[in-house]
Amino acid sequence: MTQLTDKRVVITGGGSGIGADMAMAFAEAGAKVTITGRREAALQAVADQHTQLDFAVVDVTDEAAMVALFERMGRVDIVIANAGAAESAPFAKTSFEQWQRMLNVNLSGVFLTLREGLKQLNDGGRLIAVASTAGLKGYAYVGAYCAAKHGVVGLVRSLAAETATRNITVNALCPGFTDTPLLAASVDNIVAKTGQSTEQATSHFQSTNPTGRLVTPAEVTATALWLCGPSSGAINGQAISISGGEV
Repeated sequence: MTQLTDKRVVITGGGSGIGADMAMAFAEAGAKVTITGRREAALQAVADQHTQLDFAVVDVTDEAAMVALFERMGRVDIVIANAGAAESAPFAKTSFEQWQRMLNVNLSGVFLTLREGLKQLNDGGRLIAVASTAGLKGYAYVGAYCAAKHGVVGLVRSLAAETATRNITVNALCPGFTDTPLLAASVDNIVAKTGQSTEQATSHFQSTNPTGRLVTPAEVTATALWLCGPSSGAINGQAISISGGEV
């Protein structure tokens, strides 16, 4: 396992799913981890599982709150912009409000996290954005989400070019459909709209992965840990697909 003793780590969206899994793994590796999100009870439940975890209730779309968070944190070593949300609708029925919500949390939230994190980042630090295979290809009915995630990948590549001389790496993780509460909500939405069973709706997502299963949060976490290890310094500006070979 990657050893991160006394490293300071910030993970947004840490109250569930991939963020919660990362928080626990980074704490187990010795890091001091602060998770953020909007739901205090969920954050508290995760933080209570390890003495190396604490939390802050912060909305990643609130610029003043993000500035204050990182000013309060001081120097950090690893920042993971994980917070995100997904909504679906046919493109012609996508409201501007829905479009803006998807850009706000999935792109602007990443921008604010990385910008403020970079100001406090030690040389040799790591910036990671959790994007999606939706940042590498298009999916029907989630145009706003795909646009935001494509923007994340472009942002990561641009920032990586800026920070390389400081030995800071910036990378994007691009999971395929992952077994998280976010995906469970999508399954529930399909069930409600189509009358399919939960198993039928879930199989739709499983079928996109050549392995015939969902990606696990632990598989995404393992990639993040590797990117923060001593042998990954040359991995920079990459959008790493964690999808079982989905193309």
